[in-house]
Amino acid sequence: MLNGGEIIVEYLAREKVPYVFGLCGHGNVGLLDALYDRTDAIRTISTRHEQTAGHMADAYFRVAHRPVATLTSCGPGSANLPIALACAFMDSSALLAITANIPTSQFNRAAFQETYRHFQADFPSVIRPYVKRSWQPTRTDMLPTALRQAFATMLGGRPGPVNLDVPFNVFKEPAEVDIPEPGAWRAGISSRSGGDPDAIHRVVELLRGARRPLIYVGHGVTLSEAGDELTAFARRLRIPVIFSPNGFGALDMADPLAVGFVGRNGVFHANEAARTCDVLLALGVRFDDRSSSSWIPGYSFNIPPTRLIHVDIDGEEIGRNYPVHLGIVGDARTVLRQLLAATEAPGPEAVAHDAWLADIAKWRAQWEEFVRPHETSEAEPMHPQRVVQALRAVMPDDGIILPDVGVHHNWLVQFWRARRPQTLLNSWGFGAMGFGVCGVLGAKLAAPDRPCVTVCGDGGFMMRPDVLCTAVEYDIPAVWVIWNNFAYGGIRDIQIGMFAKREIATSFVREKDGRLVNPDFVALARACGADGIRVERPGDLAGAIEHAIKANAPFVLDVHVDRDIRPPAVGTWELPPLPYGEPAFGKRRLPREGE
Repeated sequence: MLNGGEIIVEYLAREKVPYVFGLCGHGNVGLLDALYDRTDAIRTISTRHEQTAGHMADAYFRVAHRPVATLTSCGPGSANLPIALACAFMDSSALLAITANIPTSQFNRAAFQETYRHFQADFPSVIRPYVKRSWQPTRTDMLPTALRQAFATMLGGRPGPVNLDVPFNVFKEPAEVDIPEPGAWRAGISSRSGGDPDAIHRVVELLRGARRPLIYVGHGVTLSEAGDELTAFARRLRIPVIFSPNGFGALDMADPLAVGFVGRNGVFHANEAARTCDVLLALGVRFDDRSSSSWIPGYSFNIPPTRLIHVDIDGEEIGRNYPVHLGIVGDARTVLRQLLAATEAPGPEAVAHDAWLADIAKWRAQWEEFVRPHETSEAEPMHPQRVVQALRAVMPDDGIILPDVGVHHNWLVQFWRARRPQTLLNSWGFGAMGFGVCGVLGAKLAAPDRPCVTVCGDGGFMMRPDVLCTAVEYDIPAVWVIWNNFAYGGIRDIQIGMFAKREIATSFVREKDGRLVNPDFVALARACGADGIRVERPGDLAGAIEHAIKANAPFVLDVHVDRDIRPPAVGTWELPPLPYGEPAFGKRRLPREGE
């Protein structure tokens, strides 16, 4: 006989879940009591806000590729979680969100914190758009089935968060049940489906017949852990590779075949290659608006006439935004292995790509000549590109960077070169401010021997400064580089560029005298028990980052960055009905007749 809390904890232990991140409440004390007895198997980390717990779990999965659980109480406690769930859902990150609810005997009686006016104990409806599935077991003996199904759904196919919503009494009521062994239910199931052999043969024919082939990789390649296969295939056929941000490092971005990020804030040579290629093999990408220059022909892609081969484990993504010449529903690593088997030796087309690779090298040189001067700028406040350069100089190849959401994110993805997968973690689909601020804790727990640094805006950091308390409580040596430009800078840039400089409510300014204001972030860090340094001179930044990492303790760097320098767009981005802008470098290129 086990009560519901004990059943949940025992199943989590069998799934080898190492952490539960969350916040106490009267609704979930029954599960906390069960966790008290199993500290040998599961470490419970109490956060100061539920959103923090969700982002920590999200980032943990992105690094470790195994899920952890969050725990929140009924009512407002779980209502603080949807931002983090949406972030994980949109970027295909798996976590088990255990939410508490009121006792079943009080369903539909408007008990304290019950959401009841449409359906009893209705919290699952709150998060329905942001989880793969919710379970609400109303008896203790329903838990074993719900738990094993939740894990299978969470990890099967395209990963994502799931929800287990547990009434208070179910945590404490006993039942005689058999707890499933995860291996007995899932060991024989493979979600790594491949492509039809005829389709694989057609892919090879298309790539070998192309004069300007290109591979485009996204998060599907990272989640599939297909970096070795991608590298081998690209090198065998000598096909250059472009990236979406969550695919960074799937091929070492210092490799000669690695071109870079494509999109509005990508690099010039990636966009030039993408809009002039004749065959595009897209692996695990969604063709979102920022990577695709809002799907406007000639800025990032020209599909058609470019023939698109789209591979994705989620069939709904194939053909969502561009017509496909050939679509394959399959796992990226499996399909790449099939392609490697079908191309056991490089053919003559690999040599024929010399002219294509030379064009890309020429475009790369033009871009580097344009951006190189700013890498050594000694201006104060700091040039944004100088901040990225300092980080690149200090971070090891296996170090993990989490750019939070804001204008600094555009600078990071434009100029960062990831040497390994899962080393640049982004909130790309949902754009949740706070992801990096909180997620750096989860990343560090997943990779305790690797430096983990979040680059976050002053606006984003102030949304979740509670992370410093959690880092100090549990001795998590994360580093926060605060990109201090006294503004919600990305939105201020939109006002300046699209609204004739009519700036309002985006700068942090004292109303009565117009003075820019922000907290003393170093003092704030020290008040929480962490350490910090203010950095205003470019020459001091690399040393400060190195010092913060070596301190092996929670550390804040308050870095003052020029607020009036904007990332150089190489594509475009449209917010209809506003007119879209032209690139700052390069220009729109539409296909010539006959191409």
